[in-house]
Amino acid sequence: MSERLGFIGLGAMGAPMALRLVKGGETVAVWNRAAAKAAPIVAAGARAAADPAAVMSQSDIVHLCVFDDAAVEEVAFGPRGLAAAGPAAGKLVVDHSSIPPEATRRIAARLAQATDARWVDAPVSGGVGGAESGKLVVMAGGEAADIERLRPILAHMAQRTTHMGPVGAGQVTKLCNQMLVGCTLGVVAEALRLAANGGVDVAKIPGALAGGYADSVILQQHGPLMMRGKLESKSMVATILKDLDNACAFAAVTKTSIPVTTLTAELYRLLYAQKGGEHDGLGIMRLFADRPLIA
Repeated sequence: MSERLGFIGLGAMGAPMALRLVKGGETVAVWNRAAAKAAPIVAAGARAAADPAAVMSQSDIVHLCVFDDAAVEEVAFGPRGLAAAGPAAGKLVVDHSSIPPEATRRIAARLAQATDARWVDAPVSGGVGGAESGKLVVMAGGEAADIERLRPILAHMAQRTTHMGPVGAGQVTKLCNQMLVGCTLGVVAEALRLAANGGVDVAKIPGALAGGYADSVILQQHGPLMMRGKLESKSMVATILKDLDNACAFAAVTKTSIPVTTLTAELYRLLYAQKGGEHDGLGIMRLFADRPLIA
């Protein structure tokens, strides 16, 4: 018998993820704080729910994809939140949001105590393009049996799901992911600016370095966009700064020194101050050049 699914949080990532579940033939109840964002998913075949409690009541597995831990806590325990639906033994809450590991563990324990619902933290990587194409990668924390239960459902959205450990382990892995992404974006921007200032035909850099130790998806996919000033992906400065700040905070808790990430977070904070949180994350190039490097 197929699982009844719920999806809460239909932003840039959540909407295409929920849509893939619907198009994959799953039964999905949806809710979003801004109701208009749910309309395209409902038009595709989802059911609109009145609030998170209604989603919980109508679902065996509820997926979340919201901005931060405050939003997750509000969805779980606010008025008409998940907990308001009452006893939920056997139900799973799957959180695709990127939030601090300690917050994940606290919220999961509180919801389990209140309702008996189980929790899996399942943040994703791959961006909006990956969400739209079903090629995300999922890093999951929780009980092994719960992860196995989720695999056929996550297969609609992701090319791979890796069980990283107990609840919270998925969020720790996502912090590592964001450290690598944020720092690589910054150093690619610096390197391209140095190449241009040094008289190199900067357009040749990605091809010249392809296959070597310096190669990366970011260099090949985002480097040419940076060169041309086409900073139009949907990764916002506010999002990557939030994640880097979470990494720095978790490093302090675990007494881990992460000086490169700390410096990179400050670069994104500067970009945020100059351009605003809605500005594209690729815009870190703007700290090094206010004009395209090539025509």
